Amino acid sequence: MTGEGGAGRHWLLRELPYVAMLVLAVGGVIAMGFRGPATYGYWMALAPVYGLACIFSGWREVDKTSEHLRLVVTQALHWLAFFAAMWLMFLPEVRGVVNDNATSLALLILLALGTFVAGVHARVWRICLVGLFLALSVPAVAWIQDSAILLLVGALLALAAGGIFWWLLRRETGRI
Repeated sequence: MTGEGGAGRHWLLRELPYVAMLVLAVGGVIAMGFRGPATYGYWMALAPVYGLACIFSGWREVDKTSEHLRLVVTQALHWLAFFAAMWLMFLPEVRGVVNDNATSLALLILLALGTFVAGVHARVWRICLVGLFLALSVPAVAWIQDSAILLLVGALLALAAGGIFWWLLRRETGRI
């Protein structure tokens, strides 16, 4: 029995960096929707966090010290370039012509591309999979952002219909 619990914990530890990367990206998109440019620090912190996750994951994939150094240098340069691209998105000149929804989608696209390419460089297919998932989530996030009012009205209508149904049911059974 202890073997199964240990294997479960081992799997969770092995997958934790990838799940954390997804959660952090979704958190950034949600925060951008509510706080706008105030999320600057959050998005800037993602680059080194993602870079460390890529180095941590790729470390196990290479054997020689020279390959470890190559991994660190490649990931550092890669995520530094990503950091610079995000910084450009938050410049006042760019913020003046791009709204918060477009900025969050652009940041998500940048993050998806950056993550996928980082996975290729680190030779970690799970990192590539995170990047692919982030890329595939862009249309869904765009639809949700575009349809927020529609979703809110739909939820309110569903609540109202449920309330009326509950009231009619209680009235019919004589429990009013």
